[in-house]
Amino acid sequence: MRASSRLTVRADVRAPRRAQREGEPAPFIKWVGGKSRLAAELLARAPCHFKRYHEPFVGGAALFFRLRPTSALLTDLNADLVDCYRAVKTEVDAVIAALAPHRARHDEAYFYQTRARWNAARHELPLAERAALFVYLNKTCYNGLFRVNRSGEFNVPAGRYTNPAILDEAGLRAASRALKRVTLAAAPYHAVLDRARAGDFVYFDPPYVPLTATANFTSYTAGSFGADEQARLADVFRRLVKRGCHLLLSNSDTPLVRELYAGFRIDRVFCARGVNRDPSKRGAVAEVIVSGA
Repeated sequence: MRASSRLTVRADVRAPRRAQREGEPAPFIKWVGGKSRLAAELLARAPCHFKRYHEPFVGGAALFFRLRPTSALLTDLNADLVDCYRAVKTEVDAVIAALAPHRARHDEAYFYQTRARWNAARHELPLAERAALFVYLNKTCYNGLFRVNRSGEFNVPAGRYTNPAILDEAGLRAASRALKRVTLAAAPYHAVLDRARAGDFVYFDPPYVPLTATANFTSYTAGSFGADEQARLADVFRRLVKRGCHLLLSNSDTPLVRELYAGFRIDRVFCARGVNRDPSKRGAVAEVIVSGA
């Protein structure tokens, strides 16, 4: 299917085109590759009308919070992340209450004690308490990374923050309201093939193809996302376009990405880089947004 083809669908969802206002829902966790800074570019390319919204690599859910669709399925292979969203959706008061002691006790020693507790016993904790641990570690670890080792243990060191925003009660409540009509699931990205229908809007934000041999951070889960998975994702993208779905995908601007999505509209955009060991290399870098159908 050629990149210029567009599918017109009459449905009950409209994508907003205005700027985000104070008090509206926004990502309440940090996420490597989060799309808050790219949201305007994505919104400009999103369909005005669609049926159901799908985001198989939900991460920080920046585009979801800007769109606020009436029907959505948010999924991620990271079950801890999905459980955090479930808790904020259904038990936001309990999450807020559980976060308050973390904010009061935070220092470097407490961070490492909490990280050890997370790795040893998180599955034994109630959902809201587990979500509060997730948010606390996310807000206080180095650069907000979520990285695990091969055993699935969270191993990011403490960040150097003067006053980290551990508890944003208003933000959590706004996010909870936005999530009320959302279905959440821990699932691989290709499960979208079982759920997406013609007229739906699917946004893929996978782990990016590394720009250099050393820029290969993909450890959001204990697995990896290499070239073979990138090719498999491109196949899923093409199958969904053929089905009649609206598609957007973001990735790094590399020859591999351009080869995988040849024939579709590929727009080059620039986004500030937030994670790099060398602060001088955290400027704007080229990315691509691929549009299908």
